[in-house]
Amino acid sequence: MIEELLPAEVATAETFDDPPEARLFEAEAAEIAKAVTKRRLEFTSGRWCAHRAMRELGVPPVALPRGERGAPVWPPGLVGSITHCAGYRGAAVARDGEVRSVGIDAEPHQPLPEGVLEVVSRPEEREHVAELGEREPGTRWDRLLFSCKESVYKTWYPITGEWLGFEDATLEFAPGDGAARFATGTFTARLHKTAAGLTGFTGRWLVRDGLVLSAIAERA
Repeated sequence: MIEELLPAEVATAETFDDPPEARLFEAEAAEIAKAVTKRRLEFTSGRWCAHRAMRELGVPPVALPRGERGAPVWPPGLVGSITHCAGYRGAAVARDGEVRSVGIDAEPHQPLPEGVLEVVSRPEEREHVAELGEREPGTRWDRLLFSCKESVYKTWYPITGEWLGFEDATLEFAPGDGAARFATGTFTARLHKTAAGLTGFTGRWLVRDGLVLSAIAERA
């Protein structure tokens, strides 16, 4: 699914469960040795997807330790992103000469918990998703907004090394065909904080099989 949202130069891998054959490098395993089972499974499957994506790109897999704020540390020459939620784990990897940064996110296609939308959105975004909900009620626009903002942050942070709050970007959606079996479309993010020459991002989104996926590939 995630490959449908990204350009050809981005290698991807995904799984909808936790494969028993998924393995970590010793350095990765040491980082989550004391984590609860759920966290270990998510981490293992996510890193396993990242290793597969690296092979798809023609790069031998290596350990991906956690860096500042928990983001994976990619080897020199590569950029990437990992995501996981209930029923999905995925990764995207590209060469930094072709893609400056990539961000992906997966969420369950369910309403956000009560009160969360007000925390993660600006007033104009809440109006936007309310209007979209009236036009295409089959899509959980509040959850999609959250997912796309996660992809924005995952793309922003590797370039800038700076925090980006939910209020620091305004998103606008271009919906797909709501009558289709699944919905897809694009989104734009206008940044209210500038760094490294960034003023905004353009990404793609997809709703299918109980999942919400979003992705951004900022070309080099």
